[in-house]
Amino acid sequence: MNHTIRLIGVPIDLGQNKRGVDLGPGALRYAGLAEKLRAVGHRVVDSGNLAVAVRETIPEQSSQHYLPAIAEMCRTVCLAAQQAIDAGETPLFIGGDHTLAIGSIAGITAGAPAGLLWFDAHADFNTPATTISGNIHGMTLAALLGDGYPELLAIGRPAPKLRAEDVVMIAIRDLDPGERERLRESGITVYTMRNIDERGIGPVVREALERLEHQPRVHVSLDMDCLEPAAGPGVGTPSPGGLTYREAQLAMEIIADCGCCCSMDIVEINPILDRHNQTAQLAVELAASLFGKRIL
Repeated sequence: MNHTIRLIGVPIDLGQNKRGVDLGPGALRYAGLAEKLRAVGHRVVDSGNLAVAVRETIPEQSSQHYLPAIAEMCRTVCLAAQQAIDAGETPLFIGGDHTLAIGSIAGITAGAPAGLLWFDAHADFNTPATTISGNIHGMTLAALLGDGYPELLAIGRPAPKLRAEDVVMIAIRDLDPGERERLRESGITVYTMRNIDERGIGPVVREALERLEHQPRVHVSLDMDCLEPAAGPGVGTPSPGGLTYREAQLAMEIIADCGCCCSMDIVEINPILDRHNQTAQLAVELAASLFGKRIL
């Protein structure tokens, strides 16, 4: 089934310390994201980039890890997500760091619940009490489940935006100590890289979709550091031992087969750290597979 896919750029780099991730939307466009999706048969509308504060203009927020500006960005993203869903479109958010998912998922679930497939090396399940770095992109999923700064919990509607049974995490391998304990107690389904090594990506993704069968719609949040750094070097927080190119492609193809994906985030691409736009090009190929590109 062909869709109208709305590209929404979110050039946010306030959730972490390494500069450059705000250039991710441009890198994805340069890599031909819209053209690839049109080649699959979809109508693509590019909304351009949402307005996001530049950290040099808000130095007074640095001691707060830019929380006020991040909350404002999330409110803007939430509204854009709601508008796209209400118009019958499929929103594709291109970032930018993973804090944007607080807004995108709040907006996607505003009118009706959805499941979440979270591809990431990291759980982003810290709270202000457990974080080591203080970086808010490491608190995104915790906020969506109702733990974190009140400013983030209130995005769109009162928290939580998701329940533990609505979330499946894939490719996890790098956790902070406090975050690990919280995740163990959360009830979230987590497939670590060991699970994938032992069982294979195909069985893992199929089982993940079965665990989300109670939700008719699934949002895919793709952090490009879920991949092995050799495949996707252009990320700010690389972690060795991730998904290979073909494992990631097969995961997207299997999700496409279910026909349940209603929206997507592509986050954490840092062109400054990349090699010849390799990571953005791979992300474009993965998005095309998720939205129906076939080998035959």
